[in-house]
Amino acid sequence: MDDVPGLDEPLKNVLGGTTAKVMAEHLDLHTVGDLLHHYPRRYAERGELTRLSDLPLDEHVTVVAQVEDARVHTFNGARGKGQRLEVTITDGSGRLQLVFFGRGIHAPQNELLPGTRAMFAGKVSAFHRKLQLAHPAYELLRGDGGADAVDAWAGALIPIYPACKQLESWKIAKAVDAVLPRAQDAVDPLPPALREGRGFAALPEALVKIHRPANKADIAIARERLKWDEAFVLQVALARRRYADTQLPAVARRPVPGGLLDAFDAKLPFTLTEGQQKVSKEIFADLATEHPMHRLLQGEVGSGKTMVALRAMLGVVDAGGQAAMLAPTEVLAQQHHRSVTEMMGDLAEGGMLGGAEQATKVVLLTGSMGTAARRQALLDLVTGEAGIVIGTHALIEDKVQFHDLGLVVVDEQHRFGVEQRDALRGKGKQPPHLLVMTATPIPRTVAMTVFGDLETSVLDQLPAGRSPIASHVVPAKDKPHFLARAWERVREEVEGGHQAYVVCPRIGDDEDEPRKKSAEDEAEKRPPLAVLDIAAQLTKGPLKGLRVEILHGRMQPDDKDDVMRRFAAGEVDVLVATTVIEVGVNVPNATAMVIMDADRFGVSQLHQLRGRVGRGSAPGLCLLVTEMPEASPARARLNAVAGTLDGFELSRIDLEQRREGDVLGQAQSGVKSSLRMLAVIDDEEVIAAAREEAVTVVAGDPELERLPGLRTALNALVDKEREQYLDKG
Repeated sequence: MDDVPGLDEPLKNVLGGTTAKVMAEHLDLHTVGDLLHHYPRRYAERGELTRLSDLPLDEHVTVVAQVEDARVHTFNGARGKGQRLEVTITDGSGRLQLVFFGRGIHAPQNELLPGTRAMFAGKVSAFHRKLQLAHPAYELLRGDGGADAVDAWAGALIPIYPACKQLESWKIAKAVDAVLPRAQDAVDPLPPALREGRGFAALPEALVKIHRPANKADIAIARERLKWDEAFVLQVALARRRYADTQLPAVARRPVPGGLLDAFDAKLPFTLTEGQQKVSKEIFADLATEHPMHRLLQGEVGSGKTMVALRAMLGVVDAGGQAAMLAPTEVLAQQHHRSVTEMMGDLAEGGMLGGAEQATKVVLLTGSMGTAARRQALLDLVTGEAGIVIGTHALIEDKVQFHDLGLVVVDEQHRFGVEQRDALRGKGKQPPHLLVMTATPIPRTVAMTVFGDLETSVLDQLPAGRSPIASHVVPAKDKPHFLARAWERVREEVEGGHQAYVVCPRIGDDEDEPRKKSAEDEAEKRPPLAVLDIAAQLTKGPLKGLRVEILHGRMQPDDKDDVMRRFAAGEVDVLVATTVIEVGVNVPNATAMVIMDADRFGVSQLHQLRGRVGRGSAPGLCLLVTEMPEASPARARLNAVAGTLDGFELSRIDLEQRREGDVLGQAQSGVKSSLRMLAVIDDEEVIAAAREEAVTVVAGDPELERLPGLRTALNALVDKEREQYLDKG
């Protein structure tokens, strides 16, 4: 049974060109099947109204409410007299102002009379600290039964769809009505035994119930079924990837006694933490098998992941192989190269005078290297002269050949697609072992979903000697003197012989892409703060006389490296930078960080940034500067970051606060596109159960020959992944 073309039919055949074009461009919906899987975000009940009291600022919302009051105001504008219609709507929980201007006021003036109920859609903005919708689209809900509007929504539950400015929720609902009969053609991905065993509704029935529920029980039945589909198909994809990996051969790499690793360990000025020892043991056990290791190493900022990875790399070099370490940016690759060569000392000087006898060569390979240096690095790799190579994605290029690649270490995996891993894997005589590292703490559910093809190790203790970091929110608008004090604190740190970072959301040169103004910006009347502007203000003002330098992604690689090197050497007091310093930059003498417009960053990102200070023996200080009002969700987010240093706790808060479906970040190996119903943070049990079922199914039928419906669903998911696997970070 192949996929019935019914669901593959282009929307333009069913809905007409104009609507189909808007759906494709703004909602990424192209086929009948896409639209059937565009589920309502929630349901409004005729009798009850949406909660106006907790509308999110700057989002496109649909609300059902009743008109309380409508007035026309005349005002003197730039073009003479103008008229403005202000309508107050209420839902019992709160009020919301609607504003219509100019000629646009005539229809609403006649239709939006007190007592009228309607659905309103628009973008929530703030005006004089009050929420409002300017020129919302609306659809009246008449109770006379004769109106089209009520007939269009079956029963008492009105589905509210994720919508956009160009296409309101009720228009999407009408489009769904046109395609709903095709739900009967949906191919069921669940094996019959699984579906019956768990008592799930059939797929066509679930699709009808999610879009047109007669009651709340229908929604629950449909959700349970559709969640399982998503979790199960995804887990089957991951289980098949794990299964395929176990079928691959690999060279077992066992460290040689008295080799490079032993020489390195003998030089270490400290002992490894218990956590580092435990994780190293897991890694060396994997390396000793004849199937490729696939392990995810999660560790808090500063927990010593690089040390663990380096020891694994040295062990592989001892066993006659080569190791490659991949970083997401050039700044980070250069930094890793510097710290690895420093940690190894004369052990990194293979083939050079003064190199230790067990030494190997450690080479750097990035896209911006000069031709001669690049040629030499490539030569060292192909001859096997270099045991360790550190670089950016440039390592994956066709020209790069290895003598015998045994281990690949990938730093910050969430910027690295599955296909890239495969490309690198193809560089070995046999598939190399793979170790993936991330400092972004990942809750178990996300680990099972995004990194479900990897075994997981966690480093959760910080090495001794790490200092605590004090974090504070600086409300620059409410209390300007707090900001002045922040700059004084930076001066004090510098006077005490330390250094500081100032982080801004933008670079600020003319190449900054023209920004879409959000309502929040409109309220503040300014774009996010920029490195170039802030650096200029600080050198003339509060930090006058200090050595201030800038660092951002558009600088020439040599200039970036030069600034970083001088900062690391203590020749720069304050580094004003974008988030290029987010990952892996290690300057133990930097003790203070001021993050400007901190509300523009995500929780995990703030945690990452903060991890750049407090890396030495002096305590760290992180100041989160914001102009957002005290009651705003943005401030709540910042308070959470200031309140805990526990990355796992913050990653949970982060996930709970983000919109569902955005949980997995942009294209965490393309998974985002496939999760519509599954809430990764809440549905841990579903994901865990689906994972077990998936393992059983794949073990019994790896090619899914007996499950054509599942194979079809899987191909659709994998195609989506293929389209999106690459997030260059």
